[in-house]
Amino acid sequence: MSEPRRVPFLSLVPGEDAALVRNAIERVVASGWFVLGPEVEAFEGEFANAAGARYAVGVGNGTDAIALILRALGIGAGDEVITSPLSAAYSALAVLMAGARPVFADIDPVRMTIDPDEIEHVITPRTRAILPVHLYGQPADMTAITRVSARHNLAVIEDCCQAHGATAEGRPVGTIGVAGAFSFYPTKNLAALGDGGAVVTNDPALARSVARLRNGGQTSRYRHLDAGVNSRLDEIQAAILRARLPRLADRTERRRRLAACFRERLRESTVVVPPELDAGHVYHLFVVRSPEREGLQTALKMKGVETLIHYPIPIPLQPAFEALKAADCPRASRVCGEVLSLPFHPELAEAERDLVLSAVMACGR
Repeated sequence: MSEPRRVPFLSLVPGEDAALVRNAIERVVASGWFVLGPEVEAFEGEFANAAGARYAVGVGNGTDAIALILRALGIGAGDEVITSPLSAAYSALAVLMAGARPVFADIDPVRMTIDPDEIEHVITPRTRAILPVHLYGQPADMTAITRVSARHNLAVIEDCCQAHGATAEGRPVGTIGVAGAFSFYPTKNLAALGDGGAVVTNDPALARSVARLRNGGQTSRYRHLDAGVNSRLDEIQAAILRARLPRLADRTERRRRLAACFRERLRESTVVVPPELDAGHVYHLFVVRSPEREGLQTALKMKGVETLIHYPIPIPLQPAFEALKAADCPRASRVCGEVLSLPFHPELAEAERDLVLSAVMACGR
């Protein structure tokens, strides 16, 4: 008796672009230049153009990208940054890295990104910035958030780590606030084969400051103006990203078509499919909600469908943030108990797609 077909959540082995990736790696190895060289410089220009920004600065990862933006803006000890309780914990950890205090405003339970009205409730005299997270590829409500920021003279720093190529009401994410932070972790829509990140901005002074801080605060070799860090996108990862960047738009459209299929097929299921509230959604993940999530996840596993949870614990309830004594975010807590991420990526075969959807329909009734 043959084993039932299995659908893994994701494979990180290069697929359609394997030859391009291999050629990029070999080019860098042959060059003998591995840190802050021509590949990084070229990628920064190409990614800035793709992101609709004037400048991009390659850094070690998305967490560092957020922390370096905060430091470049002079935000640190004694300051507060308002962010979402529903995200990877790294969003708030970056605030701590910069020396500031993360403050959590509850989410819009439908959009699942930070609620602009809740932001108003947690602003204090120490608040310096708002850090919205474009979660799962769907932009936060940037129009409302920028209105709040303007009323209170707060900087807006966008966490775009799950939103490569996304737009919010037609505007590229990362260009609406003072700067945007991107991650190129291997699972991302634009992925390296290791860690990597970038800051995008239209502010030349901010771009220069981030570029200096990422490289130990150096203004020239061995002259350190600032107490910077070592957070540099390396040449091999930059070359891989350059090889993959031209295919990002096409792969994003494939994600959107796949999402439309998922939405159509799951209309009669009892699982809740969060609505698409902005056409600029890039579907980094396809997430459904169920109050019976554990049972659903177990049933899908029995049918050969691997799922993950993004994210099971609200950030304020993580032990690492216990000392903050953060206020409860009940909407985020509820959503964290219900979300389930299905296998979803541009290379998902039609047979795999159908197996996933039929399994959800069978288990979600």
